Amino acid sequence: MTLLITVFAAVFCTAAWYQDVQKREMKIGLLCWLFWGASLMWFVDAIFAYRKRGAAYFRPTPTEMLNDTFLGLSVVALGLVIWIVYVLIKDPKGVVRSKLFNK
Repeated sequence: MTLLITVFAAVFCTAAWYQDVQKREMKIGLLCWLFWGASLMWFVDAIFAYRKRGAAYFRPTPTEMLNDTFLGLSVVALGLVIWIVYVLIKDPKGVVRSKLFNK
């Protein structure tokens, strides 16, 4: 589930980035890199888990699926937080800078 959630997030962000030039200004590319990196990490994890558990890897218990879902959503949320902090620091449209210096 973690792999599936992060791949969906990566595909969604990549499509959004590719579709509109305005989103490129908002550094959506960074978000794409974060989610594709997480997807690659979970893919490697899935390969090693399959090597260890064999066919049982494809029959997770409901508890394991719930834990993986929460972990996947947590990874997506952390990626979004990192992106928001980055955008606030870079301030591509100058909104934060204008609010701070136009008291």
